Amino acid sequence: MSTNKRLVSALTKNSEEDFALERLIVTTKADSFLEWAKRWGQSNSLWPFPFGTACCAIEYMAVVGPKYDASRFGAEVVRFSPRQSDLMIIAGTITEKQAPILRRIYEQMADPKWVIAMGACASSGGFYRAYHVVQGVSRDIPVDIYIPGCPPTPEAVLQGIMQIQERIKKGVSSYADAQKIEEDELALSTLKAE
Repeated sequence: MSTNKRLVSALTKNSEEDFALERLIVTTKADSFLEWAKRWGQSNSLWPFPFGTACCAIEYMAVVGPKYDASRFGAEVVRFSPRQSDLMIIAGTITEKQAPILRRIYEQMADPKWVIAMGACASSGGFYRAYHVVQGVSRDIPVDIYIPGCPPTPEAVLQGIMQIQERIKKGVSSYADAQKIEEDELALSTLKAE
């Protein structure tokens, strides 16, 4: 039987302090802890805004129903007001006439905000290769997660919600990336004007 000599060594002032510092005291910066707590709260209390236009919306209804229970992931409070939501789920085909409306609703959402493009039609226009269908909503708004399928299964939608939660915990957002790109373009245009 062996013993850990570090724990049984003669107690001196330094060894007690080392023992306490290495094993008992958890230190953190207040800013990093508060940021972690904020992200944890955001990731576990998503308030989705479903923008459902086609068959994907029916699949989303199944996700929030009792069988799949999106409330396990904190996403059960479905809001139909963009000012009360932070996650937009675009479920279905978006036409050219709907695109400006979708953009306006996105701009009215509270910051920070995230977007899921659900299904082939929202992601890439689906099998509609026509002039009136938007070939991917990322043309108009930044998208965080794409869920494939026509329509995607409820399990795939839950996987997308869990991926959004991971992105939130890491502090990653397509909205923040889009804001940075707009700021860089503005700075570049200002430099060119001078």
